[in-house]
Amino acid sequence: MNGRTRYRTVVLSDIHLGSEFSKVAEVSDFLSRIDCEKLIFNGDTIDGWQLQKDDNAFWGAEHSRFFRIIMKMVEKHGTEVYFLRGNHDDFLDKIIPMAMGKLSILKDMILESGGLRYFVTHGDVFDSITSNMKWMAKLGDVMYNLLLKINVMYNRLQSWRGKPYYSFSQAIKNKVKKAVSNASDFDKMLTDMARTKGCQGVICGHIHRPEDRMIDGIRYLNSGDWVETMSALAEDWSGEWKILMYKEL
Repeated sequence: MNGRTRYRTVVLSDIHLGSEFSKVAEVSDFLSRIDCEKLIFNGDTIDGWQLQKDDNAFWGAEHSRFFRIIMKMVEKHGTEVYFLRGNHDDFLDKIIPMAMGKLSILKDMILESGGLRYFVTHGDVFDSITSNMKWMAKLGDVMYNLLLKINVMYNRLQSWRGKPYYSFSQAIKNKVKKAVSNASDFDKMLTDMARTKGCQGVICGHIHRPEDRMIDGIRYLNSGDWVETMSALAEDWSGEWKILMYKEL
């Protein structure tokens, strides 16, 4: 396998292609290191909000490489690829559901794993601010991108002073997302929906925080993001799931 690690299923979310801060080179490198039967992009793969702003859109050769790697996985290894809709790529609403060979574009899906059923969804529909106050969600997106710009300058200074990298933008976002999650019972609503659908687990993204925990008997898995944490979920051949961190590869 040329040193490539093989999994049954790999899930990534919140890559935000088109955003200045998307780690497209890193996610492309990650994908070039693995093989899998199923590859699920669980929402916000393409950042349509940023691409609508010509002055803030970033799209180049590395983005094309990202899609070439995916197509190579389909052609050479028969990987089934699923793109699920998120709030930043809500333009997919116009075409879902759609299937072309081993490529599918869906709103959400049910995944069989280790004898259990998992409800796979981006999760934005369970975020009260994203669902009910889109203008506030977009304002939050602008503020987050501003924090990321400041974070770059801050860590250049940190590096010059010989200090370690610190992401205060991620720390602030984690606190905000946690507050929003608590306010809207984000994770509880997701696990309740999974139970309603006859599933024993839920796999989501959206809040940019990788997690693996049990909530009222339902397994809650979050794949994180490829803006700062650079994380993914992977299922092995026995149906066991774990969080993969790119920085640890």
